Formats: sequence, C-alpha cells, structure tokens
Amino acid sequence: MGDRRFNELDLRGMLERAQDLRENVVRGRWVVETRFRRRPWEIVVEPDMRREVLVIVTAYAVWE
Repeated sequence: MGDRRFNELDLRGMLERAQDLRENVVRGRWVVETRFRRRPWEIVVEPDMRREVLVIVTAYAVWE
C-alpha cells in the first residue's frame, strides 16, 4: 500500500464508495470499481468464505 500512497483507512473508504463490482478473469476474484482522490481506481478482492473475510489482492489507479 505504501508504494501506491494510500493506507488501510484510505482502502476502507474506497470500498465504502464502491461504484460497481464485476467478476475478475481469475475465478473467485472480483474487481471493485471506485474512486480515490478524484480518480478512478480498481481493487481486486477475493472472498474467503471459510474465514468470513475479504482478502484484498491488489489496488491500482485506472488512468484515463
């Protein structure tokens, strides 16, 4: 997270402001479309049903 200049609280805020959700090319993973600092971002997540948690795989800016 540090190399992309956001922290856990920023990430939680991005998830709260999610605009769309779609399946990822990797089975079982999802892409959350959101915004951060007025720019579009995508967060790749993978639900862990056994532990009942949402695993964050990666997050990246989508440059228009």
